[in-house]
Amino acid sequence: MLTKEELPFCPVATTVDLIGNKWKLLIMRELLTGTKRFNEMHRLVEGISQKVLTENLRKMESDGIIKREVFPEVPPRVEYSLTDLGDSLRPIINSMSDWGTDYIKNNLLEQK
Repeated sequence: MLTKEELPFCPVATTVDLIGNKWKLLIMRELLTGTKRFNEMHRLVEGISQKVLTENLRKMESDGIIKREVFPEVPPRVEYSLTDLGDSLRPIINSMSDWGTDYIKNNLLEQK
């Protein structure tokens, strides 16, 4: 988690710092529907490499956005889910989805 000194002064910049890359948003989109295992997440987030997925999951975990749960099984099972903090971003992601849907609709109508 970022320290108070590391946080940007602007609240929008803070939000962008925490979820502002393409992969984090797509990971969150998938976790909004429920808990996922690593391989499932890798399959659902098209185009992401295992390395980039791992890096983003670790960063999101350290920022308190997602929770990683390891089950003591052989082979080990690891599941990822949103924390309460991560779930509090649901309205923002939903608004982005609504805006994107409207944008696509309006651009398709203009092209006709």
